[in-house]
Amino acid sequence: MKIVLAVLLFFISIKAMAQPPTPDYTTTSIESSKSWTDVDYVGDGTTGHFLDVHLPGTGKAPYPVVVCIYGSAWFSNNLKGATFTTGLGQRLLKEGFAVVTINYSSSSDAKFPAQVQDVKAAIRFIRGNSTAFSLDTNFIGITGWSSGGHLATLAGTTNNLKTTTVNGLNIDIEGNLGKFTNQSSSINAVVDWFGPTDFLTMDSCGSSFSHNDVKSPESSLVGGAIQENKDKVALANPISYVNKNNPPFLIFHGDKDPLVPHCQSEKLHEQQQRSGAESQLVIIQGGGHGPGVMIEKYYDQMIAFFKKVQASK
Repeated sequence: MKIVLAVLLFFISIKAMAQPPTPDYTTTSIESSKSWTDVDYVGDGTTGHFLDVHLPGTGKAPYPVVVCIYGSAWFSNNLKGATFTTGLGQRLLKEGFAVVTINYSSSSDAKFPAQVQDVKAAIRFIRGNSTAFSLDTNFIGITGWSSGGHLATLAGTTNNLKTTTVNGLNIDIEGNLGKFTNQSSSINAVVDWFGPTDFLTMDSCGSSFSHNDVKSPESSLVGGAIQENKDKVALANPISYVNKNNPPFLIFHGDKDPLVPHCQSEKLHEQQQRSGAESQLVIIQGGGHGPGVMIEKYYDQMIAFFKKVQASK
């Protein structure tokens, strides 16, 4: 009976991790002046390669850009609309930013590094079509929560990195998806909401279920139990790529997050400080995996951060 209960609780936890923060149904309307939906940024007709562009109703075109990446434990290839059920998208639009929400390959569609290659392809597409969408690509920020925070962080720590070797394994970070491979996938600022950064330490610093399990989201992403595939995990860990040339980071994490323990953000922040990269960490007392964290108070801080970095360009 105890074994059955443990298994049931494990899958309940997985489902919880796959969900975006509790929607605020008073702020789900998208108040954009113009929008394009289900745009195929790769050109292959795959749902996981669609994005939406929303322009703000304030400010003057072209608009600075923020790319938003949903959390789903890497299990979904079609949740780009969740950016607006969190209230995150509306706040960015209100402050004059164009919001680009992207789908990406699920872990059942393809194993890592397909997901980060999708993100890079979407950014190249944005640059290649900036005039058509009235976008000012002198500033491209990126943000995401949970697994989306992982991908946003990875985009930041691998900024301007095309290929590399980690623990003896070669990895193609950039990929060659889409028609705009001549464009840069670089970004200017990262806001990470409680994203995993160092998979192998998640169980040892406070998670409520086993990320080491062969069926965990992280194991599914790399294609095997993480403790048995440490080199593959090193390729997927954003912390592996931290260097002094990373763009500025702002990191939010609740100290009561049961799914992605806050040590993940602390480790990232500490590594960035050691490397000389610009990093700010906000640990939120009583904050969970979204609740108490993705709220207006911290959206204010995100907006101020993006605007500060934009003004410096």
